[in-house]
Amino acid sequence: MKAVWNIIEHDFRNFFRYKWWLVGLISMNLADLLIMAVVYNYMVSPEITEQIKSYLNFFAPGVTVLGLYASAFMIGREINMEMRREIHHYLLSLPITRFELALGRLLAGGLRGMMYMSPLLLTTFVFVGFPSLPELLVILGALFLLATGISGLSMITAASTTSFERFVTARGLVYYVLFFCSSIFYPLSLIQTLGQEGIMPQPLVVMAELNPLSNGADLIRSFLLGNPTFSFNMIRNLVVFSAIFATSATFAYMKIIERK
Repeated sequence: MKAVWNIIEHDFRNFFRYKWWLVGLISMNLADLLIMAVVYNYMVSPEITEQIKSYLNFFAPGVTVLGLYASAFMIGREINMEMRREIHHYLLSLPITRFELALGRLLAGGLRGMMYMSPLLLTTFVFVGFPSLPELLVILGALFLLATGISGLSMITAASTTSFERFVTARGLVYYVLFFCSSIFYPLSLIQTLGQEGIMPQPLVVMAELNPLSNGADLIRSFLLGNPTFSFNMIRNLVVFSAIFATSATFAYMKIIERK
């Protein structure tokens, strides 16, 4: 684990090289919460307002998950840059195994995501309310699973693209699919209702239900707002998502850096 920790420390040092950029991103996320959510609270229809009581309270967990996603996905950008500039040859020359290197990058991405979203999660607690200690532990564990899975997804995206332009295109595609086909901005119950009425295609409804960002945001809401009701399916979906992409990313990264 010492070698893995050294890789994590290396990636955290890179992360803090962009500290003012990170401050700007956090400020932007907080502005989303404090400005956009307040404005939308007076714009949504009475039916939706009745379902969520306050759009500010509803959107706060969504902003937390948005910040977690953005920061955890940054590890892919760094890996893509390393491969284009062949910096990964230096990492391969270190006295560590390829598995330790891949595992360190994966965990670093997840832990950086957790660190970045901490002020957003604290802000959510201030506005919505603080959970009990067992609920807090469940929330943190679920968000770490989500961050690790997103880190793995970004590593796969970065390692499978040969240019920065292709990586940005792939990242944008994943971004829009996961963000806007989720319950971050709208209640999942509303999305399901639109699907039943034929307004929204049923495949998009299923995608929103299985979306890990939906499960992460709704799990926080279930403890803080009581709506939706907590379900172990949320944990199960996050475990499956994290296991699939963490495992795939570890072995894909090992194989691709060997070929390059």
